Amino acid sequence: MKILVSALETSSNIHLKELKKHLDDNIELVGVFDKELGNPLYDLTALAIMGFVDALKKLRFFFKLRDELVELAKDCDKVLLMDSSGFNLPLAKKLKQTYPNKEIIYYILPQAWAWKKKRVEKLQEYCTKLCSIIPFEQELYSKKDMITYVGHPLLDEITEFKHEYKQTNKIVFMPGSRKTEITNHMPIFRQIAKELPNKQHILIIPSKFDEMYVKKTYGDTSDFIISNDAHQSLIDAEFGFICSGTATLEASLIGTPFVMSYVAKKLDYFIGKMFVKLPYIGLANIFFDKMGKNAIHKEFFQEDVTTKNLLAEYKNMDKKQFLNNSKVLRDYLQNGSSKNVAQIIQN
Repeated sequence: MKILVSALETSSNIHLKELKKHLDDNIELVGVFDKELGNPLYDLTALAIMGFVDALKKLRFFFKLRDELVELAKDCDKVLLMDSSGFNLPLAKKLKQTYPNKEIIYYILPQAWAWKKKRVEKLQEYCTKLCSIIPFEQELYSKKDMITYVGHPLLDEITEFKHEYKQTNKIVFMPGSRKTEITNHMPIFRQIAKELPNKQHILIIPSKFDEMYVKKTYGDTSDFIISNDAHQSLIDAEFGFICSGTATLEASLIGTPFVMSYVAKKLDYFIGKMFVKLPYIGLANIFFDKMGKNAIHKEFFQEDVTTKNLLAEYKNMDKKQFLNNSKVLRDYLQNGSSKNVAQIIQN
C-alpha cells in the first residue's frame, strides 16, 4: 500500500513516527513529512511558518506544493492529512475533486471548536474518515459515522509520568520550535535564569536545528544546559517556563508544574483575538474548562509575558495540586491514538 502523507508540523511528525510503528512493513509513505520517516518531497525546515503574516509570504510556494501532492496522489492508495488545516483543507478539496473515490483520512483535526466552525462542513465534504484526538470534538459533527475519537497521541509518546512532586533544582525552558516564538521568548527566559542562580536551567532545542541556526535564533545560551529530549527533561524538572503549544499539554500530562507564555507578532495576535473566542489557549486548560473545572495552569500573553509575572507564578503555584490535576487529565484522554489510527488506515 502507498499512502500520500501531508504532515508539515514538527509535532505532526512526532505523531506520525509513533503511528508508523503500528503500520505494516509493506506500507510506503510519500509526500511531505520528516526525512527520518522516508524520502519526502521537501525538508520540513523549509515549510515552517508561524501566523498569518508568515503564511502570506510563502503563499506561492504552498500553491505549488499542493499541486505536486495532488499529482503524487495519482499513484497512491490512500491519503493521510495531519494537522496544518490552512494547507491541508484546500489540499483535501483539490484531492476530492481530482480523485472522487480516493480515501482521504484526516488525523489531528482542525480546531473547529475554537474558531472557523465552517471547517466542520468542509471536512465532512472532502474527507472519508476523521480521527479525533479531542474527546468533545465529535459533538460538532453531523456525520457521526465519519469521526472517531481515537485517543491522544501524547499518551503513546510519553512513557513516564510523575506520581509525586519533588524539588530537583532543575528548571526547564521551552521557547517553542518556530523562529518567531524562540526569538520572542529567549530574552525573557535568559533574565529568569539569572534571577534563579541556584538552579540548573535546561533549555529544550529540537534536534533538527543545526549549530548555525541555534546560534542565530537562540542567541546566548551560556546560562543553560542544552537538551534535545523534552519528555525526559520535563520528568527531571521541578518547574517549566513553556511557550504555548503542544509542550504545555506534554507538561500537563507528565505532571511538571509550569507557566505558559505566548508572544506573537502584533497583527497575528490581533487577528487571533478577533476570531478565537475561548477562555483559554492551553489545551489542558480547555479540557478542564470542558470538565467544569478551574484552569490547571496560568497563561500570560504579549506585554504580560514579563520576568516578574512568570517568576511570581513559579514561586506561588500550588505544585502538588497541579500533580493531582495531571492525573485527572490522563484519565480524561483515556489512551493513546496511534494503534487505533493504524487500524483505520489499514482497514
